[in-house]
Amino acid sequence: MVTGEVEVEVRELKILNTAKTPPFMLDDYVDVAENIRLKHRYLDLRRPAIQANLMLRHRVARTVRTYLDKQGFLEIETPVLTKSTPEGARDYLVPSRVNPGTFYALPQSPQLFKQLLMISGYDRYCQIVKCFRDEDLRADRQPEFTQIDCEMSFVNRDDVIAIMEGMIAEVFRDALGVDVSLPMARMTYAEALDRFGVDNPDLRFDLELVEISDVVKSSGFKVFADVVKGGGIVKALNAKGCASFSRKEIDDLTDFVKIYGAKGLAYVKMTDEGWQSPIAKFFTESELATLNTVLGAEVGDLLLFVADTYRVTNESLGRLRGHLGHKLGLTSKTDFKFVWITDFPLLEWDGEARRHVAVHHPFTAPMDEDIALLDSDPGKARAKAYDLVLNGSEIGGGSIRIHDQAVQSKMFDLMGIGFDEAREKFGFLLDALEFGAPPHGGIAFGLDRLVMILTGSDSIRDVIAFPKTQKATCLMSEAPNVVDEKQLRELSIRLATRPK
Repeated sequence: MVTGEVEVEVRELKILNTAKTPPFMLDDYVDVAENIRLKHRYLDLRRPAIQANLMLRHRVARTVRTYLDKQGFLEIETPVLTKSTPEGARDYLVPSRVNPGTFYALPQSPQLFKQLLMISGYDRYCQIVKCFRDEDLRADRQPEFTQIDCEMSFVNRDDVIAIMEGMIAEVFRDALGVDVSLPMARMTYAEALDRFGVDNPDLRFDLELVEISDVVKSSGFKVFADVVKGGGIVKALNAKGCASFSRKEIDDLTDFVKIYGAKGLAYVKMTDEGWQSPIAKFFTESELATLNTVLGAEVGDLLLFVADTYRVTNESLGRLRGHLGHKLGLTSKTDFKFVWITDFPLLEWDGEARRHVAVHHPFTAPMDEDIALLDSDPGKARAKAYDLVLNGSEIGGGSIRIHDQAVQSKMFDLMGIGFDEAREKFGFLLDALEFGAPPHGGIAFGLDRLVMILTGSDSIRDVIAFPKTQKATCLMSEAPNVVDEKQLRELSIRLATRPK
């Protein structure tokens, strides 16, 4: 043949099946609404990009299991139907037919069971496990998600971090051919908030926050001075080279920080003539010179200010920093920056509930040198907790656990969980601690989120075979859905409302 050397002679044609025309092209450049793709997910899964994502996910899981096996971990399955212990996100509940009026809960994590395994003498546990949380969803969250879950006995924080760094390095080497530099960077929680406003900083770019409370506390700009006088703080961010932003772009940035509770966003454009801003007139020449120095201001820069409570100022300006990083193209998907965040607060005050709540969970151990603070000033106690952050996303978090029953009971007291309530919710753990728990700790990584970053995907749904929407529904199978009256009667359930 003119077009090749091999000619095929057809002797028989057998049609195995027929197919309708797909509702969208099955290639990587299709421009179709996501709800259409999810409705026909079985077709969307044929696309090469999705197939590549799931193949990489398989390789990551295989690498994790191989690495942990070599490190002496046992993969042990923990229950999926367990007891509801509502401390944190909402549980998904499952009614029991054989025990009318009672419910199981789907696990938010295997936390209690993996601690029990340490008490049982299984020194190194691991599991790639499904977990469930009934919470509001985002692009990087799903109601059911997969964790790489680990727990170890007779370890301290450095031991856990070292072993997990080796696992992550192995994953990046096998999945992407990327060598991760070890040891990874570390940063305390306090430093992260001071420099970046958030505890999951993206280190691929600078744009660090600078507190200027001392500079402006006596200034003529009452908005700043009054906030500092009232116990709040003022911070600024220098968006280098962004003085060309239009008024609409700055208004959009103002609307953005308001999402996180800020009342407004002050701005200054640095020009050849100096400050171009409605607030310039309120500062003396000396104050302007000092602010220029501490902020590293140069012609062409855009200075952005938030004045509010400590939490709101950091949260709003920190999130704005991340937003600007994406807007300015500073976040390459092939650049990977890791940092461990350590020394988290153990507790924080919930003003609405009028009690302390655990920053991580109630089983996190306090720093040894801070145990005395549990009696005198619990809000200042630090936790033996650690998060691994990659490119602004928390991909893993864990802690050294409380292995002493007296300290665990003290923790419950501080959280307003009385003796009877503690026995009701966590009695089996408190009983187990009486039989000699070793010092232990662990960590859990979000497999879905990790694979999302590895593949450069913008949504976690692109790395899960059959994901849910942001309303926690499956467009393909139409779950969740109604059930018939017979099933409800068998479960001793009567509905208060009827779905439309």
